[in-house]
Amino acid sequence: MDRHSVDWYGYLPAVTTPFTENGALDLDAWRIQLDWLAGERLPGVIVAGTTGEWFSLSEHERAELFTVAAEQVGDRLTVLGGCNAYTADEAIRHARAAQAAGLDGILLTPPPYVVPTRAEILNFYRTVSDTVKIPLCVYNWPRGTGVDLDTELLLELAELDTVVAVKNSTANFGGFVQGLVALRNRVRYFGIPTNEVGIELLTKVGGEGLMGAGAVLGADHPDFFRAVQAGDLERARTLGARDRVIMENWFGPDYGARFGNAQAIMKYALTLRGVPAGHVRAPLLPLTPEEQSRVRATMTQLDLL
Repeated sequence: MDRHSVDWYGYLPAVTTPFTENGALDLDAWRIQLDWLAGERLPGVIVAGTTGEWFSLSEHERAELFTVAAEQVGDRLTVLGGCNAYTADEAIRHARAAQAAGLDGILLTPPPYVVPTRAEILNFYRTVSDTVKIPLCVYNWPRGTGVDLDTELLLELAELDTVVAVKNSTANFGGFVQGLVALRNRVRYFGIPTNEVGIELLTKVGGEGLMGAGAVLGADHPDFFRAVQAGDLERARTLGARDRVIMENWFGPDYGARFGNAQAIMKYALTLRGVPAGHVRAPLLPLTPEEQSRVRATMTQLDLL
């Protein structure tokens, strides 16, 4: 497999997982949320990613989310399954569940908290790739894993049989661009910012798009990339500026939330739009009234209320 084995392009968000107020998985709300995302013309979604609170999901719940997503929107959207785990055996079980559900691929970080060595990271991904033959996107997430996959290591990972894409969420922008140049002909490369720099990269260097979070702006997110692809750069700049409002108001340079937690921010914002995103699950806490006001102010600024 390589970049030509898949057609992933544009904005593919890691979406929120709806829970009831008492913490139960809300599959009815999940179906409604998926339909809303499809109606907003998202090209794809990532299920059970960081925004989807994978860390508080049971193995059965994650598999349920995969199955329902495939049934609800698998014929309309690319659906990727988040398979983050502390061991290769656990990641393999999630990958097999994604494959059984009929998902289009999986997203996988190095084991979080462990801070593995280069050899351990290679062995982790190789074990998963050799065991489950499903397209795999390597996710570089230094904030969550404690390791930053440099270009040399990403090139080695790109040689694994099932690796078709990289989501590079490093705060080291120089390293991000270096990785794009080195990998653009081997894998699909995500993390392109929705601004003038992103337009320059897409039109002159390469890259596929952005695996973002939440899709609070709905169609505006993917339409930035569609506008660039169509050569309508002024429209792309307008749409990108809207996305930058969210990134600057709610998130820092390392993609961490400026207040509360990212999952609660996204869920509250989607709820304000009428999408049943539900509640966060412990250990996460809901936003305080003051934090909710900050989210509401941004949504008002963007004319989304």
